[in-house]
Amino acid sequence: MSADHSPRGGDWTRRPEGGGRFALWLISTIARRGGRAPARALLYPITLYFLLTRGPERRASRAYLDRVLGRPARLWDVARHIHTFASTILDRVFLLGGQRQRYDIRVEGLDVLEGHLARGTGALLFGAHLGSFDALRALAASRPDVQVRVVLDKRHNPAIVEVLDALNPELARRVIDAGQDGPAIVLAIREALEENALVAVLADRARPGEPVRHAPFLGGQAGFPTAPWAIAAVLGRPVVLAFGLFRGGNRYDLVFEAFEDAPAVPRAERARVLPTWIRRYAGRLQARVLDAPYNWFNFYDFWQDDDARSVANRTGPPQGDAHPRDAAGADPGGSGGATAARRPS
Repeated sequence: MSADHSPRGGDWTRRPEGGGRFALWLISTIARRGGRAPARALLYPITLYFLLTRGPERRASRAYLDRVLGRPARLWDVARHIHTFASTILDRVFLLGGQRQRYDIRVEGLDVLEGHLARGTGALLFGAHLGSFDALRALAASRPDVQVRVVLDKRHNPAIVEVLDALNPELARRVIDAGQDGPAIVLAIREALEENALVAVLADRARPGEPVRHAPFLGGQAGFPTAPWAIAAVLGRPVVLAFGLFRGGNRYDLVFEAFEDAPAVPRAERARVLPTWIRRYAGRLQARVLDAPYNWFNFYDFWQDDDARSVANRTGPPQGDAHPRDAAGADPGGSGGATAARRPS
């Protein structure tokens, strides 16, 4: 879980990683050797441990649940929230370990993806820290004809990355590291799209200091990163929303929604267009969160009023983002000038 230990509670990158390497290795070993049932039994003491020891996450969970449930959240609600998160982490062991047959994964909107793949354009899949994106990677493992590349910052939660990457080295090799500089990320995404790949990006969480735009979300104004949308505007490829919702037991709903078809936007128009996309994304995300409230895994103050972000929100186009041509010697979008993002993670 990630949240800030500072008074403002907004810097999720500074929270310590939950569990550590030994704990993660232990539960993954029990899962692989003993099966899912005994491993799931361990989730109850794990949930209790985090409930008792991780105060910032517990408070952030309660504040979020107050909003989404429309009533004061009880301690039981917070425990259920943490347990749902732990369940999806455990299921990564099996989903990424090639045991998709254990799960009832129901897919909605697959025709949207197949249409883009048939045209050879690839697509950007924008999701959120909602449910499990690994259900999407499991789909890729079961469909060799579909190439999925996930944009992921490997430096955050390195213990989880180590353990899970060991389960499926092939999927690990397909990760686009969001820890690179902005132009390198954009070029890697462009190359993947030219190979007709699906490039998956989590578009709800900004790093401290990154440009954001505020949009209505669950009764307040929340800051969403501009980086993914700047990349979409530069590259001009289809954007599809993707959510892997955990429904309890062994069931996941994998949902794809059409969003924008090849949305190349001239640089001069982006200050007007990007906020519109972000508001639409926030609205669609809110609908999914209300449908699966315990699947929201941003354990920090998502609605915090950070002065620096407010300034970035008021002053128009994102400032300080790297221009791909300036840094990489060529415009990867072929648009004659574009603002690229620092880190679309």
